[in-house]
Amino acid sequence: MLDDLSNRLATRLSELRRSQGWSLDQLTELSGISRATLSRMEKGDVSPTAETLGRLCAAYGLPMSRLLMMVEDSFDPRVPFERQPEWRDPETGFTRRSVSPPAIGLSGEVLEGHLPPGTVITYDTPPKPGQEHHLVMLDGALTLTVDGVAHELNGGDCLRYHLSGSTRFETSPARGARYLLVLI
Repeated sequence: MLDDLSNRLATRLSELRRSQGWSLDQLTELSGISRATLSRMEKGDVSPTAETLGRLCAAYGLPMSRLLMMVEDSFDPRVPFERQPEWRDPETGFTRRSVSPPAIGLSGEVLEGHLPPGTVITYDTPPKPGQEHHLVMLDGALTLTVDGVAHELNGGDCLRYHLSGSTRFETSPARGARYLLVLI
């Protein structure tokens, strides 16, 4: 049984597709996700992976954080730790906490990511091309490939870039990574 956030996400995914006037077959063509998987996600039978959400967001032309904001609580200037929604990829164990969620009137947001050792997550297309990213490594090690260029990052490092193509997040089998991602 999925948690409340996952159920709200399933409902929102269905609403998004219908608001575009797309059939499941049309969304399959746009996202590369099978019709059966899309149907199961929209019904709340399964929780989407980070890569699947990335593909859906690219099809809809919106950042993953905006999609998740649509199912999270409304804007509050102070975001206590216990109210920072956390999402977990059931396939990889990757967790994403919305430290400073997107809000109307604010142009930036802050995410905290935890990648277990031996994890690879690839996003083929950016959900919002040209978006400015600042990834700050808190601890661990991460190879982040942006537009075909690999960057080896360790605790304390910062990588700044405009998202325009594919990205790949990879941790070694021996060491995971914890980072902040600032989206502007």
